[in-house]
Amino acid sequence: MTILDGKKLSEKIKEELKLEVEKLKKEGITPGLAVILVGNDPASHTYVRMKKNACEKVGINSVVYEMDENITQEELLAKIDEINNDDSIHGLLIQLPLPKHIDTTEILERVHPKKDVDGFHPYNMGRLVEGLDTFAPCTPLGVMELFKEYEIDLKGKDVCVVGASNIVGKPMWALLVNAWATVDICHIETRNLKTHTKRADIVIVGVGKPNLITEDMVKDDVIVVDIGINKLDNGRLVGDVDFKNVSKKASYITPVPGGVGPMTIAMLLKNTLKAAKNFKDNK
Repeated sequence: MTILDGKKLSEKIKEELKLEVEKLKKEGITPGLAVILVGNDPASHTYVRMKKNACEKVGINSVVYEMDENITQEELLAKIDEINNDDSIHGLLIQLPLPKHIDTTEILERVHPKKDVDGFHPYNMGRLVEGLDTFAPCTPLGVMELFKEYEIDLKGKDVCVVGASNIVGKPMWALLVNAWATVDICHIETRNLKTHTKRADIVIVGVGKPNLITEDMVKDDVIVVDIGINKLDNGRLVGDVDFKNVSKKASYITPVPGGVGPMTIAMLLKNTLKAAKNFKDNK
């Protein structure tokens, strides 16, 4: 059994990005990332702080706009327009979730596709499905980087993706299909999940339910990618997979924490650098 070490790979990628950022700065462009953070959700503040620290580590200029919980839809849209028109900012992300009174879809669609480093805009999602160059969502992109690093050939593999969110499951499906895998995507209405996971060569799960995938649900030598992250009552972080027992059957498996999580942030940095390069080329 081999651990798919996302923490180690993310550090390697950051070192490579740091050199590329330095090169771009010599050409007169400092990559810039803006984050809009609305409200006081502790988890969101933690994630944004981690993203800002990662940006600083590789030399990307990071700006965080902290907005009041009661901001109106119009005020938030106006701030996005302002950032869209700021040439010093190449990437813009909206930290989710947003307050309930905000229309999240309208907000995400207002981000200019060329600055959509989260890859959530319908324009970029459409290009992703068509296999065109675009910004892919960071978590699925990070999973693909892990497969590449560990030389896991996806062509012809039977893959089961558990979870069909717009942020993870659906773009994960598209990336896998573009890599010529055969993909089975499951969700909350799927009947008998085990029949789908049991026959898969690769199981990718991200639904936020501890120990959803158990040893009896996978076959021998399965490759398991656990995107879920859950905090137990005792404070311990675990994924959606029963790691202790499933790892006994797996040929490759990601840990939680230290698997996909660090790769998500590394891909955000990579997308931001890509956006800055695109800006330079089109200037």
